[in-house]
Amino acid sequence: MKIRNLLPIILTLLLFACQSNEKPEMSSLVKQEKHKDGVFLHVSSGYDNPHKVSMALSLAVKMAESKDLAVFFDVEGVKILAKDAEDIQMEHFLTVQNALDTLIQKNVLIMACPMCLSKAEITADNLKEGITIAEKEKFFNFTKGRILTLNY
Repeated sequence: MKIRNLLPIILTLLLFACQSNEKPEMSSLVKQEKHKDGVFLHVSSGYDNPHKVSMALSLAVKMAESKDLAVFFDVEGVKILAKDAEDIQMEHFLTVQNALDTLIQKNVLIMACPMCLSKAEITADNLKEGITIAEKEKFFNFTKGRILTLNY
């Protein structure tokens, strides 16, 4: 009779003795998604500072090879986005229009500030094909990874 009373206690003790004290890390239990980091490139310069805009767009072309990329133009930068915009050529850099064409071919999100376009008297119809008017949702939805911001 005593063995019958002891059996549940012994089974309970055996059950606890067989359990591991180590807790698995939560990161090993959750499947990690791999996301590319994004680069948000802000370009305020245009004809007023050809070196800055050339540098920004050459960097954008390089970044587009391995990162999610969004390029936002405002202030003077919007002036280079018009269909009839003059090209900028600086030694050691792609031309501005060649860089823009490359980014458009790579389906990079290129946005123009609507207020700056209005001030520059550039309409949406006057923009190069492949360039969009900026909307706040697009500032965050272009990547699922971290966002690095560069200003030119």
